[in-house]
This record gives sequence, C-alpha cells and structure tokens, in this order.
Amino acid sequence: MAGDPGLFTPDSVTWQAHGDPMMWIAGIRALYLQALHPRAVRGVMENSDFRKDAWGRLMRTAAFVGTTTYGTTEAAERAGARVRRIHGMLGATDPDTGERYGVDDPDLLLWVHCAEIDSYLHVLRRSGFPLTDAQADRYLAEHRISARLVGLDPAAVPGDRASMAAYFREVRPLLAAGTDARAVDDFLLRPPAHPLLIPAREVLWRRVAHLAYASLPPYAHELYGRPAPEPAVVTRRLRATGTLLRCVPARLRWQLPPKHILRAVARLGPYARPAPYKIGR
Repeated sequence: MAGDPGLFTPDSVTWQAHGDPMMWIAGIRALYLQALHPRAVRGVMENSDFRKDAWGRLMRTAAFVGTTTYGTTEAAERAGARVRRIHGMLGATDPDTGERYGVDDPDLLLWVHCAEIDSYLHVLRRSGFPLTDAQADRYLAEHRISARLVGLDPAAVPGDRASMAAYFREVRPLLAAGTDARAVDDFLLRPPAHPLLIPAREVLWRRVAHLAYASLPPYAHELYGRPAPEPAVVTRRLRATGTLLRCVPARLRWQLPPKHILRAVARLGPYARPAPYKIGR
C-alpha cells in the first residue's frame, strides 16, 4: 500500500464490514436504541438542531464513521478531536432532577458508543454478513479505537460479545421511552420531506425504519410500547433486504456521499477495496 492506511487499516474486520449497505439500517437501529437513555437523548435534544436538521445530523454521523474507518490517521484523529471539543462545551438538564450535567459524561458516551457498535454488529450478522463469533469479538475489540476518539478510556469499553451483553444487562434499569425518545421515534417514522417526496417516504423510508425498529432487542419494544415482531420473521426480512442491497454493484453504492471508500481505494490501491471474503485472510 502506498499511503496511510488509517486507524483501522484494510486488514481489520471493521474495514470490510463498514462497506456493507446494511450499515444504513443498522444506523437507524442505533438511533432508536440510543434514544432510550433519557439523559443521553436529552443532551441531543438540548444541544443540537435535530428537529430542524435531522438529515444533516444523520449525514454528519455517517461522515464521522466513514472518516474514522477509511480516512487517514490524521483525519480520524482530527474528527475525534472535533467531537471531543464540541462535547466538552455542551451541557444538558437532567429530565428527572433538573440538574445540569455535561454531555461528555463517560457513562453517556459509553451508552452512545455501545448502542451504535452493537447495532452495527447485530444488523450485519443477522442480515447474512459472514462473521464468526471470533470475528465478531474482534470487531468489538477494534472499536475501542473509535471509543478513544470520542473521549472514552478504551479499557472501560466492552471488547467482546460477553462483556457487551453484560453492559446492556447493567444499564437496562436506566432506560425508558420518555418524551424525547417519542420525538425521535416520530421523526424516524415520518421524517420531514418535500411534498413531492412524501409518497416515496411512505413507501420506502417507512419500510426501512420499521425494519430497523423490528431488529431492536425485546426490552426496547417493551419500552416503546409496541408489540415485538416474531424474531424469525425479522431475520428473514433482514436477510432478504441484505441480499437485495448487496446485489447493487459496490462501485455504484460507494458513489453515494460521503465517498470515503472511494477515496481510501484511490489512496491505497485496489487491495483496500472492502469485501466480506477478506475477513478470514
């Protein structure tokens, strides 16, 4: 390779996995899950333009993931520093006590990180992306890197499936579907759209949002107050969707913004093209 491979490198599970089109559905699942932590979602609602520019926020999140995965080391570190700087300036009001707290609280950062990375791994595997248990553990261990970028101590971040499951059991009593979670839920089901695009939103987007929601763990369905679908049905839908999306040529998919994969391949050469079969090498 002629160039900086970045923090993860093309030899990582992350490099191959994050090129999969099901990452978009996984990202929506992460938003549903993250919104169930009242303090975490309050920080988002008080300190961002989520209601007015939710699409922009989603794209900025995708850009951060793309930069940290496929960008140069310098670009990834710079993106992490920007996130830490922004978080360090922000605060929010506790929905229960009314007290102020920082959105850079390690407990909140850990929740956001785990909900995101667990969603990526869960949707990818359940939709048919080929990862063994050992490779799934390796994926989680790799993301102690992204945890460090947002200000977490890597040693305090779950690095395998067992510790991730233990973390979710521990945090479960803190979760609730309050007013802010309902606002996120409403947005994800009916995001703002130009009047001419509303029919497409109803036909396409709602199906994507419903599938992301359906893939949530049972306790999340219970908190949101909607019946949990049959797990086998959800798995079939995820696999069918994954099969369909993976039929779209990668070079065509990678043309969509923010084009981090194309830039990485141009920087490093053909070896850097992400593909599932490379994980086992």
